[in-house]
Amino acid sequence: MMMTEGVSPVIEVVGLRKSYGELAAVDGLEFDVRRGEIVGLIGANGAGKTTTLQSLAGLLKPDEGLLKVCGRSVVNEAIEVKRLLAYIPDSNQPYDLLTVREHLTFVGLAYSVPRLEEKIDAVLEEVGLFEKRDQQASTLSRGMIQKLSLACALIWDPVAIVLDEPLTGLDPRGIRAMKDLIRMRAESGMAFLLSSHLLELVETICHRVLVVDRGKRIAFGSLAEIRASFDLPEKASMEDIYLAMTVSR
Repeated sequence: MMMTEGVSPVIEVVGLRKSYGELAAVDGLEFDVRRGEIVGLIGANGAGKTTTLQSLAGLLKPDEGLLKVCGRSVVNEAIEVKRLLAYIPDSNQPYDLLTVREHLTFVGLAYSVPRLEEKIDAVLEEVGLFEKRDQQASTLSRGMIQKLSLACALIWDPVAIVLDEPLTGLDPRGIRAMKDLIRMRAESGMAFLLSSHLLELVETICHRVLVVDRGKRIAFGSLAEIRASFDLPEKASMEDIYLAMTVSR
């Protein structure tokens, strides 16, 4: 299933503002993510990407703005939103003494996942961790921890997943598998918002791209739409587009 035009967005952000003292980390940001869509969030360090993701996940309270997941307020309906949206940060800290399977069992029980044992096996196969199912988290590599974090999100089938640097620690084979998994889940209707400095990832798998600079939106749309807005060549890469938009900022 591809993204659906003309339907209510899964994720909706309008007028998001968040400051730390006199520093405006996010300043009036607006965007949406539709069912079956992968939206990429890019920008320089300090552009407001992580603040945006953490605000959506309910970890930060915005100063202003409307944030909704499936029509529910992230601020006022936090519990309901946490049943709809999974957030996977750049740095994950699993429980060292729990095995891979025990992590998924813990999360699955928390979300009352039916037929849990069967679901665990399927998800572990999907992320490539089935052979590591009985290993303690303390023995896992950085890339395997990234896979475990994704598995813990997938086990309860959220409507949307927010990913901060999803390819961190993965080897080339793991990167290809992660990209294929995200594409497949999006085709089944799941919505993704992912932040990454890897512009090739954004270019190859994202339907639309949100570019932020100093907390403000400077572009949002498909690559073709952004190229046209900035009068760039039809074959301009995501890197070309990003550098052209931010060179004078």
